[in-house]
Amino acid sequence: MNNSRTEAVFIISRWLVSRDFPDRMIESETDHAFITDMVYTTIRNYAALEWVLQQLLKKTPGGETLAALLLGSAQILLMDDVADHAAVHETVDAAKLRSGKSTALVNAVLRNIIRNREQLLKELRHQPLHIRESHPEALVRRWLTRHGAEAAEQLCRWNNQPARTFITRRPAEDGQSFFEPVPRGQRIQDMQGYEEGEFIVQDPSTAASIQLLDLRPGSSVLDGCASPGGKTIQIAWRAEQSKIVATDLHNDRIRTLTANLQRTGMTHVQVAQVDLAADLSEFKECHGVFDRILLDVPCSNTGVLSRRPDARWRWSEKRMQRIVRIQQKLLSNAVTLLAPEGTLVYSTCSLEPEENSEVIHDFISNNPLFSIRASVEQLPFRTQTDGGFACALKKSYPPI
Repeated sequence: MNNSRTEAVFIISRWLVSRDFPDRMIESETDHAFITDMVYTTIRNYAALEWVLQQLLKKTPGGETLAALLLGSAQILLMDDVADHAAVHETVDAAKLRSGKSTALVNAVLRNIIRNREQLLKELRHQPLHIRESHPEALVRRWLTRHGAEAAEQLCRWNNQPARTFITRRPAEDGQSFFEPVPRGQRIQDMQGYEEGEFIVQDPSTAASIQLLDLRPGSSVLDGCASPGGKTIQIAWRAEQSKIVATDLHNDRIRTLTANLQRTGMTHVQVAQVDLAADLSEFKECHGVFDRILLDVPCSNTGVLSRRPDARWRWSEKRMQRIVRIQQKLLSNAVTLLAPEGTLVYSTCSLEPEENSEVIHDFISNNPLFSIRASVEQLPFRTQTDGGFACALKKSYPPI
């Protein structure tokens, strides 16, 4: 029995119900990479695979039967390194273990997909963009309106490529960072220098917000929403003699942040567990105000859907509006910790204006002491990095 596919069927069946984070469901260590590849290929292409199954079934089943059909069709249609016979036999075996009633159906449908593969793929290419590139229809409509047909398609296609992993090391004397791509399949923890803290995993897109901070010797720095700590470490590398405080809300995120700071030797960074959306008077009394603040807020992740393919299926206008309210609260609270003439960099990994420029302009219109110093928007298929937004806000002295 191939336990890899059995675990993958279980994960996908849970995901179909909960839309929870699939990476947190993967338990296997020996087959972790293969299971991750199967699960994310299936979830990334969920709408297209669902369309394929609808062509072959009068009624789409649910539960673990649907999970096995999605997993098997993903292997046959999208994973060239998986042999057809393995995709069928071992997925059927997994379905038998998870749900014995469905094996005949899974076997028949998967074999039918193999027989009709070319015709199915040809017809799929003529489906609307949200189906053939497997994104929520409402999200694709937004991108078509904002970016146009060509750019929207490029964006969807970028999101369907497995994300590249990069590492970066302590910057050169001029402050410039260099980002090195990691070969696919390379386990980061096995790379030379990992245990010694010589590098961190970080996408080149993060350089924008660090540059906008305009770090100066002796400046006090707050990194809010800091976990897992990549940007905190980039700040600490550049400002070792400065007071640096990194905060996050949840226990698990604080543990991750602390572990990464310790691994890289950045023990001079103070870590504080705090809710930046709550009353900050006690935190302010303890730490004072800061010359620089990085506020990398929670967002809808639409700039990193190649890295987090499951996030596309959690997206909705309603959910995004809830996130915007959190972003607005975090920003209005964080600026109370900013010193006069200080700079706050607001950043997201979203492409949506409601979470980016509209949050900033709404804030500026109600806070006359603040002005926009610079901003950067990164569309991933153009920058060849993760997508996102960063804006530097300058605080002036109040008029006398």
